[in-house]
Amino acid sequence: MKLTTGEEMREVDKKAREEYGIAELVLMENAGSFAARALSESLGGAEGKSIVLLAGSGNNGGDALVAARHLAGMGARVKVFFAGERDHLKESPRAVLHTLEAMGLDVAALESDRDFDRLRLALRFAHGVVDGILGTGYKGELRKKTLRILELINEIHAFVLALDIPSGVDGDTGEVATLAIRADATVAFGLPKPGHFLGKGAECTGRLLVDPIGLPPALLESEEIRQALIDDKLAEDLLPRRDWAAHKGTCGNLLVLAGSQGMTGAACLSSMAALRAGAGLVTLAAPESLQPILATKLTEVMTLPVPEGEAQEGRISGMKAVEALSKIVSHYDAILLGPGLGRNQETLELVRIVAAEAPCPLVLDADAIFAFRGHTETLRDFQHTPILTPHLGEMAGLLGLSVAEIRRDLVGTVRRAAMDLKAIFVMKSECTLVAYPDGNVFFTTKGNAGMATAGTGDVLAGTVAGLLKQLKDRTLAPLLAVYLHGLAGDLAYEEMGDGLLAGDILSALGRARRHLMEI
Repeated sequence: MKLTTGEEMREVDKKAREEYGIAELVLMENAGSFAARALSESLGGAEGKSIVLLAGSGNNGGDALVAARHLAGMGARVKVFFAGERDHLKESPRAVLHTLEAMGLDVAALESDRDFDRLRLALRFAHGVVDGILGTGYKGELRKKTLRILELINEIHAFVLALDIPSGVDGDTGEVATLAIRADATVAFGLPKPGHFLGKGAECTGRLLVDPIGLPPALLESEEIRQALIDDKLAEDLLPRRDWAAHKGTCGNLLVLAGSQGMTGAACLSSMAALRAGAGLVTLAAPESLQPILATKLTEVMTLPVPEGEAQEGRISGMKAVEALSKIVSHYDAILLGPGLGRNQETLELVRIVAAEAPCPLVLDADAIFAFRGHTETLRDFQHTPILTPHLGEMAGLLGLSVAEIRRDLVGTVRRAAMDLKAIFVMKSECTLVAYPDGNVFFTTKGNAGMATAGTGDVLAGTVAGLLKQLKDRTLAPLLAVYLHGLAGDLAYEEMGDGLLAGDILSALGRARRHLMEI
């Protein structure tokens, strides 16, 4: 399923009207009708329930007014408050408002303190609330009146249904400048929006419902829309079915260059994740002084001692290490560089040399990403499109930006970086994104806050690398990896909650793959 920015959705609506002849009122009717049914189902039926609807001046408000009419028809006790300016009403919501008033349904203004007292009283006894105040066109700071309304809604315990996007959330970025409604559920009209998955918007959205509201599929699936969800269907289509005659060699022979003194865990987690993702053979190249420790910790992963240079600091470095690795890189189907390698200057230089010489696909994680600070132009010259798996801090350092700057336009920033550097980015955040050099960006639908723990990124990097050989189109491996990693996290969270560890995600990877096969 695609995702649209606010501007893209407005263009879809425009084409629906101009090219398909679908009247705006028809789309508004469909949206309001669906919202009414969704709220009724959430409340166990609308009949006899007290429902408060808040409508703004835009089309989002028109959707709320349509929902009010349908809910009244279901037997609900409906109270409608107008949160916008009547003079600003467009033609379609104005027509819907006229219908409501002709039916004898009162639409109360919110201007005086007495009006707000009426709203406060209605909210106190409401079973459900419909937020149709701002919609996806909202940007910037809230007006005082709107802020006051949102504060009242957030104080209550009734079920809150937001229309398209919770009021106060930027639909394109998920940012909340002042305050936003904390919805129990949100109905996305047409397609989901980035703000449902990013930043504070992800917290405010609640359960996400999607209604195409009668828009033509050709518009909703247009190639001009360059965002999509990594949903069950996409992941299921990507999941490779292992041939009966498969053997370990056909499932992928992976080299992992990882680990340093005090960071053996990263090396182990990433190597084992590659095997759990289905790789046939994994060799961990690590500092020679640490090889006995890693060989003891790892049973299924082969270990390869690599020279450490004259200092013998438990880090891979020096020309002997470069020479040793240069002799073997051609033996592997893919290479993962970086987990726990350390940031010694000689080690970073080694990473750049090995990456430049590698004749196979590369995954760059953690310290390998750090190695390319100030050297990003070299990423364009690799023999294969590199895959980078940064978190926000690593991405900021690579691009010479602050985390705050990236946050303000996360999707745009990662898209531009992928296009400019000719690389695939797996951008780890509250919603992990996968961005491609062609400008397409994919949003994960799996994962949870319990995964905010050390080592989960190592597991993800290993999962990406472990899948590279198994997919016919290796560039799609990050999409399946992000899905399986998030699903494994969700399975682990069911048992461990916020106490889950990266090792729990690693252990659940096999179950996640099996679960996807059975969907």
